[in-house]
Amino acid sequence: MTARQPAIFVGHGSPMYALEPNRYTAAWAKLGKSLHKPDAILMISAHWVTRGVWVTAMPKPKTIHDFGGFPQALFEIEYPAPGSPALADRIQELLSTPVVLEEHEWGIDHGAWSVLKYLFPKADVPVVQLSLNGAMSAQAHYDLAKQLQVLRDENILIVSSGNVVHNLRTIHWQDDAQPYPWAQSFNQFFISQIQARQHQSLIDWEQFGEAAHLSIPTPEHYWPALYTLALQTEQERVELLVDGIEMSSISMLSFYLQ
Repeated sequence: MTARQPAIFVGHGSPMYALEPNRYTAAWAKLGKSLHKPDAILMISAHWVTRGVWVTAMPKPKTIHDFGGFPQALFEIEYPAPGSPALADRIQELLSTPVVLEEHEWGIDHGAWSVLKYLFPKADVPVVQLSLNGAMSAQAHYDLAKQLQVLRDENILIVSSGNVVHNLRTIHWQDDAQPYPWAQSFNQFFISQIQARQHQSLIDWEQFGEAAHLSIPTPEHYWPALYTLALQTEQERVELLVDGIEMSSISMLSFYLQ
């Protein structure tokens, strides 16, 4: 019998971390070395928002550089992991909603490869990405994620990538920028709720008030965290991997279930 794979949420931060290792990427790399090698990775990235639910189904996904204004070296990074059409079919089988098997347009975006290059630097584990349906509510995303639980017992590692606090409009680009009080407040609220297993209050995040709305001006970077929380079993605790507020308004909180 294969032990259940953990489920991981990574606060991915700036694409530049792919070129500039730091304490966050060191924590990701350390976790990667501790993992039992999965048969494949199911990746949920904040950077693939679609109409409907899509899954990458190509055998050789391309590395997508879905950003602008960064150094050329960042555009030259490749993450040549294979895909897994078989896992894409399995996801389509598990989900109660219609799933589009995408074979041409997408691949592995920077919300995925900027993290995976530290977790699995050899790029030797097949990767499938699941999109975020932009029309779904937070509750609907959480409920959909629960349908993927069985994959963890099939030696599939589920990794979600986003940021609990993600406000690009209020960023200060200095390395030593002080966090906004509202960013710290919501980040700490999120931690307190995952430690208390209070998922519903995080699904209904808007009720936290102004700090929540400033932290989550758009929800696509927040939703991936709900995918990981939805996979928590009764026997599991949330383990904090690393935390911090960068550029005043980006939470680097990462956690996992095991």
